[in-house]
Amino acid sequence: MNGEQHRRARGVRLAEAAGSWRAALRIARREARRARGRTALVLAMIILPVLAMSFIAASMDMARLTPAEELDRRLGNADAELRVVSRGPVEQDATGDGWSTTGDGETFPGLVTTEQVTALLPAGARVLPVRRWVPITVWQSDRIRDFDTTVVDMTDPLGHGLGRIHQGRAPASGDEIAVNLAARRSLDVDIGDQVNAGDGTRSWTVVGVVELPERLDAMAILHPAGAPPPQSQSEGLFLADLPGPLSDDLFRHLNANGVVVGTRVPGSTTLESSSADSIVSGMGVEQVSIGLLVGGLGLLEVVLLVGPAFAVGVRRRRRELALVAVAGGDAAQLRRVVLADGVVLGCVGAVTGIALGVAAAFAGRPLVEQFIFQQRFGGYRVWPTALVVIALVAVLAGVLAALAPAWTAARQDVVAGLAGRRTPPVHRRRWLIIGLLLAAGGTIVAAVGTVLTSQAVILAGLVLGELGLVFATPTLVGLLARLGRFLPLAPRIAVRDASRNRSSAAPAISAVMAAVAGSVALGLFLASDEARTEQRYLPALPEHTMLVGTSADLGGTALPDLAEIAGPAREHLDAGTFTPFVSAGCRPEFDACLVTATLPAGRACPWQPYQPISAADQRRARADARCRDHPDDYYGTYPRVAVDEGTMLPIITGAAPDEVAAATATLRAGGAVVTNPRFLRDDGRLDLRVDHTDESRAADTVTVPGYALATGLGQHWLILSPAATDRLGLTTWPAGWVIETTGQVDQERQDQFIAATRPLGPLWLETDNGHGLGDARPLLLLLAAVSAVVTVGAAGIATGLAAAEGRGDLSTLAAVGAGPGVRRLLSLCQAGVIAVLGSALGIVAGVAVAVIVLTFTNQRYTDSWPIEPPYPLVIPWLPIGVLVAVPLVAMAGAALFTRSRLPVERRLD
Repeated sequence: MNGEQHRRARGVRLAEAAGSWRAALRIARREARRARGRTALVLAMIILPVLAMSFIAASMDMARLTPAEELDRRLGNADAELRVVSRGPVEQDATGDGWSTTGDGETFPGLVTTEQVTALLPAGARVLPVRRWVPITVWQSDRIRDFDTTVVDMTDPLGHGLGRIHQGRAPASGDEIAVNLAARRSLDVDIGDQVNAGDGTRSWTVVGVVELPERLDAMAILHPAGAPPPQSQSEGLFLADLPGPLSDDLFRHLNANGVVVGTRVPGSTTLESSSADSIVSGMGVEQVSIGLLVGGLGLLEVVLLVGPAFAVGVRRRRRELALVAVAGGDAAQLRRVVLADGVVLGCVGAVTGIALGVAAAFAGRPLVEQFIFQQRFGGYRVWPTALVVIALVAVLAGVLAALAPAWTAARQDVVAGLAGRRTPPVHRRRWLIIGLLLAAGGTIVAAVGTVLTSQAVILAGLVLGELGLVFATPTLVGLLARLGRFLPLAPRIAVRDASRNRSSAAPAISAVMAAVAGSVALGLFLASDEARTEQRYLPALPEHTMLVGTSADLGGTALPDLAEIAGPAREHLDAGTFTPFVSAGCRPEFDACLVTATLPAGRACPWQPYQPISAADQRRARADARCRDHPDDYYGTYPRVAVDEGTMLPIITGAAPDEVAAATATLRAGGAVVTNPRFLRDDGRLDLRVDHTDESRAADTVTVPGYALATGLGQHWLILSPAATDRLGLTTWPAGWVIETTGQVDQERQDQFIAATRPLGPLWLETDNGHGLGDARPLLLLLAAVSAVVTVGAAGIATGLAAAEGRGDLSTLAAVGAGPGVRRLLSLCQAGVIAVLGSALGIVAGVAVAVIVLTFTNQRYTDSWPIEPPYPLVIPWLPIGVLVAVPLVAMAGAALFTRSRLPVERRLD
């Protein structure tokens, strides 16, 4: 009997809860229609991230090709794709994407002819060779451009289905070329124009604009007769037209001869895999964790931005909620009334955002294909699992944003609510304690993440730290209010309102703080990483040094006279000094040997730099003087070889004059000069070695007087004297000139020089202007811009809500004679409290987080080997300056867009 009563009581409670939720949802729907401005604000902040995430999800799903779509793209009109990958048997999967050699099939097959492949097929079969991603260099508009080509005869029926002809036709001979849309824009050519090869040996006429769906970036299609010759170490790829279906016997026969077969499998739906599953399976645990944490940060930002609107809504509905309590509603029912607002607006925002996001993905598909993924999508589809998760996250954001106001509504004084009076907020010290504990715990977790080298753990620590600061913000606002007594009227009212309305002011301040902290922390790390990269970067040549030479094979083409080069070099490169650059090689084939200096015995580091070693060995390696150089130098490098008597030394090395003089004396004495002192023996001599490509021929070695120059360059040189060159049995060849310029030469002027010397034959130009370094400033400014948008948006939202909430106070000010400008000043101060306090906390928190991460990262490097330079602490002053100026912009905007006329209204309290 007791069990039956319990079941009935539980059923009654469930029915009451369901009825309570139905009533709460009806009230929420009515409130959403009545407060349309606040509803539109909340919906906009929920819809925008949902729209963006839905757009990304749908685009990713469309971009992920199914196996059947991939096969259709590769095969076109053919029955099968044949890839000759080995001389022996192979094993493959059903689609031909995965394969492995078996038995003795370990080597590349070499060049494979059409006749050889046709001989493996039944009578009546026909094949078409295809070469993908063949690089070429072309001259156009006085600039050299490199891009890939696909070599195929698209006039053949087997090649028709590989691409889409937008304009003109496919190349039908060796002197014709077709470009895709991106290449036409890049080269600025149209049908009938000429495209010249970079080496000047040939030219092609543009006959069509053809698009291959797998590559939408700049590329071209060449006829096999007009393409560069194939390399011997490459796979042979052929499209096959078979007289009948591909039988199992033929399949096994082709595999046995080293041919991987790709073909449409009957009932290929078995190959169809969920795009969502394949995307997720292609991501590691670390990437998924990072994605979830970044999504969590975005969710937190939305909750913090939406929370003030719900808080103001609760205060404006004080009397309505008090009537619910008087009618018998308990605290749980009051909470449901407010939470229902979050549920309703979250659902509406989710549905609207997903619909708009999917529609935008479908409408913007051509642009996304062209400029982001650079390939055509497989079909119009969405990612249902992801959309469901996005919808749930949107609803969760609405509920979480309404959670704190719901608890506040359940604790309000009913009598004060009926009278329309405000009750002072009660903020317990435990929230401050929780916030401080979370901030400390987040710091510890981030430090652990740096030790473990886990980005996900570091990001988790940052999330915990930001949550801690969010919990502590209301207390900080309350402490700030105590300073109001020392402020003038308008800022005193603004600080008082922020303290009285902490449920709306604190989330806005936290939103600004979270955005600014993340931007500053990431920006500081990027700036430090850029500075560390600059410290590690070693240029290949001195700043004002250039090398000019012929692009032809060594020894194959005579170098133009210096008189022909000097004029364009002085005009475009600011050339001052010219020195011949002479290279050394072997007879009779110039590049049939390798000239190096031998590292003396005992100079090599005993440990290999990029293989795991024990902690004890790492400590020993760090203490070993032989292991303190750059990891590439531990076992000796292959230096660049030149023949000289000292004239080019100061230009290519940038060494001090006294060292150059000593090195020149060594060269004139028949010795050699190196720029890596580890190669110089203790007795001041160098061991030189010539290794021949012909393995049957023994290496030639000589010992000559040596000298080591300290250059600080990343490229090592071996300068041979003519006497040392003769002793090694080498031949010399004038490869170009070493040019010393009088100023910095940008890429445009270098292109102008190449264009001016183009009639002289193909030339190369080598310089080093820090091309290996990146520029983090655009990304830093982008981060600052995102934070600025959040700061201005949060300040504007909070200021507008505060103005709507404080109309009674404004009426009182007007009644006692305050001027119209007081309202503008009050809005400015209200925006300043949000923007200034949030930005200040964010900058401090961001710098602190970055310092902690960098400190622990550097601590990890102190005991590791190879020796890595630590991250310096570099403050990105430009983006921080932008963030400092943003609160001023927010304050000015609040003052500018606020009506100065003070309302006069009848007060009820």
